[in-house]
Amino acid sequence: MKRISLILCLMLLPFAAGCAQNHFNLPKEEMVERVKVLGVAPIIVDADSDIRFPQKEELLTLLAANNRVHERHLVRLLKNTDSFYAVTMIDDDPKALFANLLQRRERRDDAAIQYNKYFWKEEALQAYLRKNSLDALLLVVISGITRPEKIYAATMLDSLESSYNYLIMTAQIVDSRGVILWEYPNFRRKVLSFNPLLNLQYPDFEEAKANLSGTIQVKFKTMDGVRRALDKRRVDLLRRETGDADLYLSQFEEMVSLISLDRTTRPAAPPAPAPAVAPPPAQPGAPAAPLKEPGR
Repeated sequence: MKRISLILCLMLLPFAAGCAQNHFNLPKEEMVERVKVLGVAPIIVDADSDIRFPQKEELLTLLAANNRVHERHLVRLLKNTDSFYAVTMIDDDPKALFANLLQRRERRDDAAIQYNKYFWKEEALQAYLRKNSLDALLLVVISGITRPEKIYAATMLDSLESSYNYLIMTAQIVDSRGVILWEYPNFRRKVLSFNPLLNLQYPDFEEAKANLSGTIQVKFKTMDGVRRALDKRRVDLLRRETGDADLYLSQFEEMVSLISLDRTTRPAAPPAPAPAVAPPPAQPGAPAAPLKEPGR
């Protein structure tokens, strides 16, 4: 019996270690103390990033509309983790917010993961967090990037290695000094991975086959194709459509799985302000005491 128990413990050890892994850029205990109220900014679209789609303006409008619909699901997932005392969705204009906070964008290639990393203005961020009574802010950005990839045909018999244009979703939790407390893609996980939100291009294997051509063209998806991909709903175990867009929810779930803190370390509520002391009741027949003005 002892031997069986030992084997079970050894088998479960990797899973326990994975659960205990810290994906933040500071100790979890410090994260709990520093971030009790987390603000979630409206999802930003970086229009000046590498988005090469022919109908770019129409695509940007579509993304902005979809973001407003689906960002509430991100807030719901964050609240369900019980990792923060409060998670607040900030009602703001994402374009104006981005222009106000952005310091610079860097295209990065870290550990073979290509993505866009953002840096923010400290003073503007400080003022924004103070204005909204936040400890930290979650900023999610959709941007474009072109990177090499090998894509296979549906039959898996053909493939084409080329450069393809993608939409990617990155995220950061930053404090009032612009310090990145957490980021996605996350480089503190044991197995690094980063899936794009949507591939805007595809290799046309069928056209090459139909024309008996050895040259496979890389084409952009149609606007309707992009719209259908973004609108595609997740299905449940009974194959029924849910209200969640699969592409967005997959990204959100991946992010939140790397943000969750242990429920046992959930922060306590911030101290409530001291109640105002009411003036003593006036004696019968005596004039009421004048109210004391603040600062006097």
